[in-house]
Amino acid sequence: MPELPEVEVVRRGLARWVAGRTVAEAQVLHPRAVRRQSGGAAEFTGLLAGATLGEARRRGKYLWVPLGDGLAMIGHLGMSGQLLVQDAAVPDETHLRVRLRFADGERELRFVDQRTFGGLAVEEAEPDDPDSTPLSLAHIARDPLDPLFDDAAFVAALRARRTTVKRALLDQTLISGVGNIYADEALWRTGLHYDRPTATLTRPLAASLLQHARDVMTAALAVGGTSFDSLYVNVNGESGYFSRDLDAYGREGLPCRRCGTPMRRAAWMNRSSYFCPRCQRVPRVR
Repeated sequence: MPELPEVEVVRRGLARWVAGRTVAEAQVLHPRAVRRQSGGAAEFTGLLAGATLGEARRRGKYLWVPLGDGLAMIGHLGMSGQLLVQDAAVPDETHLRVRLRFADGERELRFVDQRTFGGLAVEEAEPDDPDSTPLSLAHIARDPLDPLFDDAAFVAALRARRTTVKRALLDQTLISGVGNIYADEALWRTGLHYDRPTATLTRPLAASLLQHARDVMTAALAVGGTSFDSLYVNVNGESGYFSRDLDAYGREGLPCRRCGTPMRRAAWMNRSSYFCPRCQRVPRVR
């Protein structure tokens, strides 16, 4: 699933290519792509027709585009969603779900989603503040790259949780934008096992974990994010290159870049966790 760097790359592409354009027509080619729209496809297309798109915003893994009149188009990429800016003459993608044609006739915005876990919807937003978070996203915490992210509050909240550290990193109400890949990367950089209880973290260690998460996502953002296949691409259809620089995720059996010990993979919450058994020792059970 795309995480913060990948979603931010898409947000920047939308801000560049579609902000200020007026929607001439919206088409829904698969109803599941707008399943979160209470009035279905007809409501979705009706609300978008004639709307002028504002500059794309992001909270964690969610995107939204202000439409004016107290509305915003919200998008989540799910496992395989793509928002592509294409010339109208380009043939439709196999898994094209939604199309927005613009009044200027220059290109169109396409939502492509092979697995249909993502989706779009037009929802209410604060009418007098285009930067405000849509109501349905208000429960999602800020992310480490947000200028208003409160480091001290996060460290305190993390240490107060009665859970394990990777579970906490994936809790989008505590810190948003971190997924399986960047959680493993931040934990490796900090030298923490994914099952380390949060209550055992000192303030300096929790602060170090946060900084490593911020650093690795900043580095990934600089090279377009992490792509393992063609399911994640930016709005121009280009892949990111951070997979070449991963230190933990996907490196089972390869030597740890710090100590040379073969990296391991463990099943964890229907996912995989990658770690170094020497640098990230399993916590002792008390």
